[in-house]
Amino acid sequence: MSRGNHVGICEIATLAVVVLAVWTEPTFAQSSSQPHPVDLKQTAIALPPMGWSSWNSFSNTINSDVTVQQTQTLVSSGMKKSGYSYVNIDEGWWMGKRDPQGNIIVDPKQWPALQPGEHDGDMVNIVRYIHRAGLKAGIYTDAGEDGCSFYGPDLGPPVPHTGSEHHYDQDFLQFAEWGFDYVKVDWCGGNHEKLDPATQYAEIAHSISRAEKITGHQLYYSICNWGSGKPWIWAPGIGGVHADIWRTSGDIVAPIVANTPNATRRASITGVLSNFDEGIHNQAQHTGFYNDLDMMMVGMPGLSESQNRVHMSLWAISGAPLIVGADLTKLDSPTKAILTNERVIAVDQDPLGIQAIKVGEPQPGLQIWVKPLTAPGDHAVLLLNRTSAEATIEVSWKQTGLSTPPSASVQDIWTGKKLKSSPSGYAALVPAGDATFLIVHGTEAPLTTYPSSASTTQQVPVDNDHAVSFSAAPIHGIAVVRISYKNRNDNSVIAEIRADGKAPTKVVFPTTGSEDYSGSIVIEMQSNQEGPSSTLSFSAADAVGLNVQSISVQEFREH
Repeated sequence: MSRGNHVGICEIATLAVVVLAVWTEPTFAQSSSQPHPVDLKQTAIALPPMGWSSWNSFSNTINSDVTVQQTQTLVSSGMKKSGYSYVNIDEGWWMGKRDPQGNIIVDPKQWPALQPGEHDGDMVNIVRYIHRAGLKAGIYTDAGEDGCSFYGPDLGPPVPHTGSEHHYDQDFLQFAEWGFDYVKVDWCGGNHEKLDPATQYAEIAHSISRAEKITGHQLYYSICNWGSGKPWIWAPGIGGVHADIWRTSGDIVAPIVANTPNATRRASITGVLSNFDEGIHNQAQHTGFYNDLDMMMVGMPGLSESQNRVHMSLWAISGAPLIVGADLTKLDSPTKAILTNERVIAVDQDPLGIQAIKVGEPQPGLQIWVKPLTAPGDHAVLLLNRTSAEATIEVSWKQTGLSTPPSASVQDIWTGKKLKSSPSGYAALVPAGDATFLIVHGTEAPLTTYPSSASTTQQVPVDNDHAVSFSAAPIHGIAVVRISYKNRNDNSVIAEIRADGKAPTKVVFPTTGSEDYSGSIVIEMQSNQEGPSSTLSFSAADAVGLNVQSISVQEFREH
């Protein structure tokens, strides 16, 4: 997806509204309830990244041999075929040394030549190896002057100057020139120096954009400041470019490294559930932006087979990045089967790119999560039992966003088995600490649609001083908002959306090309306004070209 490319004149069609927008005076069409339009094409967005990272199993002991071994196993295990594409080299890949010009110097023994014609101590060597395997390469740095191994060394002595502060342009250009495809930017140095995360990560975003323009090579941008300063509010579209994912919480567990003092550490389902809870920020996850719940613990010491399935289910229904932290060479067959289950991965990688919505908790710890999927009438449902006793959890079709009657079809995602349901919903006996993961298919409940009554050629400016709004009946829960639009520019457009005056979020409108058709995107907005209407307003800090034609709203309430 293109990053932050803007065009000249800002044009947007007025939206049909119930309450008159402050800055425009068209005749507003009445809203109508109708199913999700079947003629709209879902625009392509970036999906959550899938891959492997070195930190959880190797800490700062990463080197070329480990990376080669994990790359080979990612391919031979079948994980590459299932969509795992990144090999991410985390903390410990360099010792903070620079040449007189400020360029990064790496240890030639740690990163030797891998084939004739290469030179020891060049990160291009390992990048080429990863690329030859048909995979993508990731690298790590810190927003501050020192990385995490200086402030909290996990293994070995503290290593200073392993951050990129004062070298942003230089380092991110170097990463792109080496051929890396992904960069994770940590926050240990930034946190110690009491820097402002929104400011620093915006500066880094500009440096990434500059590096991309110079090299023509894109860097996937992973913000890792552990939820500090609420990045789900400021990270989407930060710096006018594309912040792809951002961490929403701390590490699930410190690294578990074999044959070291860290070998006794264990992952826990409590940590997994905590990170899941902290990672649900529906209003920020859409159009290629993702909340990052941390690297997965699936396959690491401490979790049972059933807990691995629960963990994978939670990450999938939340649409989280699927970055595996386990040592791939030690995965057993059941764990590989969990990580490569095609139905589970399909839920995580669904092209709508949104998170699950909690629609019910009939008793404390018995939760119902629903994730709308691309195909009309398809929803993923997770019945989660967080208690110490088995319990029956029932979900109604109304909670899933489907019409009743008739009954819907239900499939167990893990086994693929078809399940019997009633005309009103589905009930399952869920063991203690376990979950039932389902795909439910039925008839989508009618959406309330607010079409534009103005001519599609009518121009209304959208900038810091002018916005376009639509108003609807009060939304007291989560609303899925489908936006029919045209963007005939060559690049994506980033606009700001604000619900009922609350904190805004940035939304990417991918290009729809030169053809005369509408695409659709999906966002989720939280609104608790008490009053006659709820209002969603659009604005853009920079001039953009965009034509919004209609908005459809489907409300999900917790019952």
